[in-house]
Amino acid sequence: MKIYYNQKLKERARQLRNHSTYAEKCMWVMLKGKQLEGYDFHRQKPIGNFIADFYCHELQLVIEIDGISHNDETIRKKDEFKEMYFESLGLSVIRFTDDEVIGNAGLVEVKLKSFVKSRTTHPLTPS
Repeated sequence: MKIYYNQKLKERARQLRNHSTYAEKCMWVMLKGKQLEGYDFHRQKPIGNFIADFYCHELQLVIEIDGISHNDETIRKKDEFKEMYFESLGLSVIRFTDDEVIGNAGLVEVKLKSFVKSRTTHPLTPS
C-alpha cells in the first residue's frame, strides 16, 4: 500500500525530528535500527495531512506519544480525527503517554511486542 502525504509537511516533519520531546527520544531508542523484532520504523512520518510520531510500513502501525498538552479538549478532538483518518487507511494506532514511555519503557516494549506477535502469528500447520 502506498501512503500519500502533503508535500508541504516534509519540512515540518524534519523540524519535529530535530526537536523531539524526551519521550519521543526514549521511544526512538527502542525502535531505531530495527530493534523491535526487526521492523523498520520512521520518526515524524507525514501521512495524508498529518504527521505520525512513529510509523512502520510493514506492520501498518502508527505509534503516537501524547504529552500533557493532549489533555486539552481541543487537542484531544484533533487526535481523535487524526486517528480516525489513519484507521480509514487501514493503519493501526497505538497511543502511549509521555509518562508511560519515560517511566515504564519495559511495559511499552511488551505491549509493542505483543502487537507485533498478534500481526505475525500464523496458525500451526499439521506435520
